[in-house]
Amino acid sequence: MNEIIDIKDLVKRFKSSTQTWSHYQELLELSESEMEPFFNLTKKITEENFKNILKIYIPNKKFPAISITGSECALNCEHCYKKYLNGMKDLRNNEDLKDFLYNHYKNDGVGALVSGGCDPKGSVPLLDFIDTIKEVKKNTDLIINVHTGLLSERTAKALADAKVDIISFDVTMDKDVIREIYHLNNKGREDYKAALKLLKKYNLNVVPHICVGLYYGRLHQELEALHYIKESGLNPSLIVIIALIPPKGKDTKFKEPKPIEIAKVIAVARFLFPQTEISLGCMRPKAGIKIEVEKYALKAGITRIELPSKKTLRWLKKNNPRIQLRFFSACCAIPDDYESQAKSLEEDLKYFKMETT
Repeated sequence: MNEIIDIKDLVKRFKSSTQTWSHYQELLELSESEMEPFFNLTKKITEENFKNILKIYIPNKKFPAISITGSECALNCEHCYKKYLNGMKDLRNNEDLKDFLYNHYKNDGVGALVSGGCDPKGSVPLLDFIDTIKEVKKNTDLIINVHTGLLSERTAKALADAKVDIISFDVTMDKDVIREIYHLNNKGREDYKAALKLLKKYNLNVVPHICVGLYYGRLHQELEALHYIKESGLNPSLIVIIALIPPKGKDTKFKEPKPIEIAKVIAVARFLFPQTEISLGCMRPKAGIKIEVEKYALKAGITRIELPSKKTLRWLKKNNPRIQLRFFSACCAIPDDYESQAKSLEEDLKYFKMETT
């Protein structure tokens, strides 16, 4: 028993919805063995609001990631060193972007993530590409998801005018992450708050992303990010939880976040946003702890998952035979309105076939 935290009282408070922000912090400090009653509560909340359904997202070639900067990024963040950009489609000019998206649409593409590296101010340089995105949105039904980073009012207004479908925004209220990990020495929490206020001002569909363990693999002010989302009035229909994949190297300061720590953040999100979908996104540790991360995330209250392990699905079906699995050929940040467009019988059959082998 934790000598500082009264577990029985804490469980009672969460059952009766009388918890305060200090109680959320206490929950994050609990040991793995002390979390089970809270997972029982998150399971109940999730089933009450979302029935017995798990949505599974497999982007494959139907929802590719595009970098408008290629492998270039001015920040060279500590956790990334441009490796994520290297896995994206390199489209650095408007003609290439336009040709790719139109061909993608003609070949039954569902949508695309438009992303890229940041400039020294922490912004993805989108302005020169927004006219192309606007034209593609006007002439096709592709779902366009955009990573913006920090952005100006001009960019926010232009994105709204282009009618982009999703803004995937990495929310951090951690000044140490902003400076030590992102290398944004002249930026702080207020800059992230200002960016979110602009996105809200122009009625853009913001899907907040929170990365667990970004501060060298340790829990460090993830609660503050959730706090701001709650208090800001953003009212997102979906929150995506991702987790640090430690960079390789003998001298790295990073460690792998523990599956239980990822689950704690998901649980807090579920308590704070009982009627909001929560997804376990694609960025998370894969080797070694992948299945444990996924199992804990399911216990903690996710309603969506991108690229789950077939072993996790087998475990889920064994422990919950009534679970309904729904498959989509898209990234996990798409709005509900587009589910029929992204519905994938092919992937559904593929996963079920894998489960029986």
